[in-house]
Amino acid sequence: MIRSVICFGAHPDDETMLIGGTLAMLAQRGVRVHVVSATRGEGGEMGDAPGVSRATLGAVREAELRGAAAALGAATVDILGYVDPVIGEDEALYAFEADFDTLTRQIADLCRRYDADVVLSHGADGEYGHPAHVLMHRAVLRAMSVLPPDALFYSFAAAVPGIEDHLWNTNEPAHLALDVRPWLDIKEAAALCHRTQHALFKRRRNLKTVREALRTVESVRRRLPPLPDDAPLDETPPGDAFAALLRAAGAWQPVHTQ
Repeated sequence: MIRSVICFGAHPDDETMLIGGTLAMLAQRGVRVHVVSATRGEGGEMGDAPGVSRATLGAVREAELRGAAAALGAATVDILGYVDPVIGEDEALYAFEADFDTLTRQIADLCRRYDADVVLSHGADGEYGHPAHVLMHRAVLRAMSVLPPDALFYSFAAAVPGIEDHLWNTNEPAHLALDVRPWLDIKEAAALCHRTQHALFKRRRNLKTVREALRTVESVRRRLPPLPDDAPLDETPPGDAFAALLRAAGAWQPVHTQ
């Protein structure tokens, strides 16, 4: 039985835009959802929210995160305190500076504190290649090595064939995909909390509303415990309790070609 799920993101809004519908579903089903962000997003875009400056952006985005997590039904919010580097020229992205051992210890400590049955985090590709997302993926993998061997780690935004999305981790085929339209109103309420990022959400695909920017299919791939390397992608998905919970909510097994 899944009682506690912890979601590790690099920045505020990762929890909403990448896996928010799934988190809302879990909360509705009585699972305690814990949201963790490595940074306060102080290096990101300031958008057109009134009164926001580079100096105040971190505090503003932390408040946005807490509002979004509450909208999703999360029980707790933690911020690890790393500093998000400012976006560089030509929208160059950077990882936050961290001692890797310290970061992995923080992740493992939070997993123990919340007695997490499932850990969710970024994929190995960093979705669209964001170095901070890649760093979080690596740190979660390392942290899981000191947790019980049956601890579950699922990466999100795994690739779903037939659905184009620039955020898919293209080298990680999804084991399960979920239509989150039943929870889309909740996901939208969470996304609306991230006011400083609205212009970014819409600009990526030249959209007019935040709701249009919300992906209606979310996906995961089990990373730990690892499945056999030779397991066909189109056979039964992972047989653990989290996979069963997702299937009960309507998740399906994408068919991949090898």
